[in-house]
Amino acid sequence: MAKNNIFNFPWREGNRFELLVDGVRFFPAMLEAIQSSKYCLLLEMYLIESGAVADRFIDALVNAAQRGVTVYVLLDDFGARGLLRKDRARLMQVGVQLCFYNPLHYGQLRRNLFRDHRKLLISDNREAFVGGAGITDAFDFLIHRNAAWHEIMIKTQGPNVADWCEVFRKTWDQWAPNLLALPDLEALPVTGSQPGHVAVSGKFGSPEIQRSFVKRIHTAERRVWMATAYFVPSWKLRRGLRYAARRDVDVRLLLPGAHTDHPGVRHAGRRYYGRLLRAGVRIYEYQPRFLHAKVLLCDNWVSIGSSNVDRWNLRWNLEGNQEVEDSGFAEEVLNQLQKDFLDSEEYLYKHWMRRPWYSRFQEWFWGSIDMWLERLGWAIKYRLQKARQGRKKS
Repeated sequence: MAKNNIFNFPWREGNRFELLVDGVRFFPAMLEAIQSSKYCLLLEMYLIESGAVADRFIDALVNAAQRGVTVYVLLDDFGARGLLRKDRARLMQVGVQLCFYNPLHYGQLRRNLFRDHRKLLISDNREAFVGGAGITDAFDFLIHRNAAWHEIMIKTQGPNVADWCEVFRKTWDQWAPNLLALPDLEALPVTGSQPGHVAVSGKFGSPEIQRSFVKRIHTAERRVWMATAYFVPSWKLRRGLRYAARRDVDVRLLLPGAHTDHPGVRHAGRRYYGRLLRAGVRIYEYQPRFLHAKVLLCDNWVSIGSSNVDRWNLRWNLEGNQEVEDSGFAEEVLNQLQKDFLDSEEYLYKHWMRRPWYSRFQEWFWGSIDMWLERLGWAIKYRLQKARQGRKKS
């Protein structure tokens, strides 16, 4: 597939992808990758908190460093607030190179808004894990049993891993005192032949993830399914979903139910349900646990990663999604989402319009706050862009 100039990376053939559902699967796979690494480990993480899961990862990283593996850990300074000093010290004492993205500065609100929301682990430049899971006990079934957050990760092997290394390198080199030095390793032989594309969004960068999704929505023939933890979509995305449903494409949204860590965001997003339902979009709210997964499915195209494709996400955060175009992998994702739909409550337009007054009030209240934050965000971004232009001219 030819490279599109509006994206950072081209589509690449010859990959192999594995779907990893929930912490019971992706945590052991990630820890195994760390334990079997021989040369280099790259970990880029938004949310990391001291606890049982963090202890397992820190132990694995410390052991890797002690056996001679070069370990780079890039953490978002805001997302890592829950990582205790003793855990940070354990990493640095064995030579792990630890860097924090955009350290918080008191009194500098505009600067503090920019965050690294990516979740990425790369072992020996040969396999990468991408998704929405943080290194926190919230995803651990051993601790929370049936209340663990529902998440989906993807394991990548093949040419796309080099692109993920480049994504990591660009951010590391911007914030770390020393440049990233990766060993020159031969590509891992991969028996698969799945096409893949690395899509990223970042500070003042092009919103590749949303652009790619909207493009696929417009060309979808059978289905457009979206799972996201925080549904505050842009006008462009809402319009695309409505238009797809009106041309008889099966459009479905899988969103969190009452189990969520940000109830206000849920209520703000629910104010869009009416128009979407009226256009034929089917909306499901997941009931058993908190749905934290970020999955986009359009026919045989899949995108899984850190982006919720919400407005805040697109404006302030570094994001990364692995895109796959393969009928077999798409079928696997479809089957998983179908299972999740069965554990969800579907809303119908006629029932939704009869919801109680207090639900409407919550939507209005949190929707008003969302719109105020949206206007504030535009104002802040405009001032930052003008400041950048002024610095360039000087």
